[in-house]
Amino acid sequence: MENGDWTHTMTDTVTLNVGGHLYTTSLTTLQRHPDSMLGAMFRGDFPTTRDARGNYFIDRDGPLFRYILNFLRTSKLTLPFDFKETELLRKEADFYQIEPLIQCLSDPKPLYPLDTFEQVVELSSTRKLSKYSNPVAVIITQLTITTKVHALLEGISNNFTRWNKHMMDTRDFQLSFTFGPCDYHQEVSLRVHLVEYISKQGFTIRNTRVHHMSERANENTVEHHWTFCRVAQKVED
Repeated sequence: MENGDWTHTMTDTVTLNVGGHLYTTSLTTLQRHPDSMLGAMFRGDFPTTRDARGNYFIDRDGPLFRYILNFLRTSKLTLPFDFKETELLRKEADFYQIEPLIQCLSDPKPLYPLDTFEQVVELSSTRKLSKYSNPVAVIITQLTITTKVHALLEGISNNFTRWNKHMMDTRDFQLSFTFGPCDYHQEVSLRVHLVEYISKQGFTIRNTRVHHMSERANENTVEHHWTFCRVAQKVED
């Protein structure tokens, strides 16, 4: 690499291609720890590679780099509550030689405050379809929200009055809406609004899954499932 590539000001933005994931940040952030690999790389002391678009290329784990970059920005390690790739992140920290991050990941203290816990919301859509109609007919479809967060269930009951006539089942931890036959579009509309509402309450989607099964000779059942989570503060009794 030519020295001319480093005639940037410290506030210049730089785009990195890390394992196929693009990140844009400042030289100041990348040089936060001068003794790190990134500090050396953007000081001109370390060989670099460019991708086809001229971005600096690093052949490492792209998704995990977001935690590396956020640590450089804030000097704090912030991970999702259900983060399960700590060992991989340690290896990335070792590669980039960011000593404070290495120490943080080696510290035996919990990564999350002990006065917090995880709240979970399950959203499921069960749709029974006729095997022999063309186009495929929806026989019945049901949306179910399951959670121990009572305020969320109350909020759905109070804010989704448009669909009250479809609310067929209410329990301590559960609300269900039933549509059909052939109310597919109403169910989709409600599902979109529910996902948006739950997300606005601070929940993020942890995982999704789809399951297909045949229970009867003339029916197919398709189940879609979403799990939402958020971290909440414990309240003393």
